[in-house]
Amino acid sequence: MADQLDLNLLRVFDALLREGGVTAAAERLHLSIPATSRALGRLRRAMNDPILVRAGRGMAPTPFALRTAPRVRSLLEEASALITADREVRIAELARTFTIRINDGVAATLAPAVVEATAAVAPGVTLRFVAEGSESAEALRDGSVDLDIGVGDDAAPDIRTAALYRERLVGAVRTASPLGRHRRPTLAQLCRHPHVSVSRRGRARGPLDDALEAQGLQRTVAAVVHTFPVAAFLAASSGYVALVPQRLAEQHGHALGLRWFSIDAPLPEVEIQLSWHARLDADPAQRWLRDTIRAALQPLAV
Repeated sequence: MADQLDLNLLRVFDALLREGGVTAAAERLHLSIPATSRALGRLRRAMNDPILVRAGRGMAPTPFALRTAPRVRSLLEEASALITADREVRIAELARTFTIRINDGVAATLAPAVVEATAAVAPGVTLRFVAEGSESAEALRDGSVDLDIGVGDDAAPDIRTAALYRERLVGAVRTASPLGRHRRPTLAQLCRHPHVSVSRRGRARGPLDDALEAQGLQRTVAAVVHTFPVAAFLAASSGYVALVPQRLAEQHGHALGLRWFSIDAPLPEVEIQLSWHARLDADPAQRWLRDTIRAALQPLAV
């Protein structure tokens, strides 16, 4: 019955779904394995569902558990916000996992600074970065994602946003490429080399092609990849030209053996934004994390 559920049982449910097993959930909750196992039994009876079932050597959540997990996580966060509202959070003692949805291109430059800034003052905090699959706001609403970091877009009324920085694309080639000797190759010079294009939808055409077409030029796209880091790796190990975010080229280009240069075309810049649900405005821990991210990226603000 639903009245058998209490907040402690919901915390066990959340830990079981996050960890995928009784032993790991017990460690997360600082409970004994028998106590966690008994709690799972209570959850199964109360929810009338197995919650976790055997799958090979491990355990897998049931469809019901997967559907319910975001709502439970949201309830736990709201309960935490209710208890801690108007109270000062002791960041050094904070033990919490925050889920941040972010694409690989932004994560490659943003994650290191944010992780370092967070760990320096809150060693008990875990930042769980998950890749973009869909930019739907539902993940923010149901609590399965705490923060979304990516290209700015029109937000729904219940979604809050804050600008982090603006990003532009630059060309990148391996050090040995003849293009690497130019600070700003001409569009005609770019077209003499094969390109790798980045598109999550598998499209070979992008803004650069429009600029080339206006000049009566056309490039050859030899490969289409899913993310900017993959494009950077491919350019570093081949004769391809890749268009990558400037901050990715600045931070990792030397280590990868890449040289980067500006593109002689009016390519659009994009604004990278931080987004969260309005219900988390009053959560002190969430406010601290948002402030920490903005402060860590202060040098990137343009």
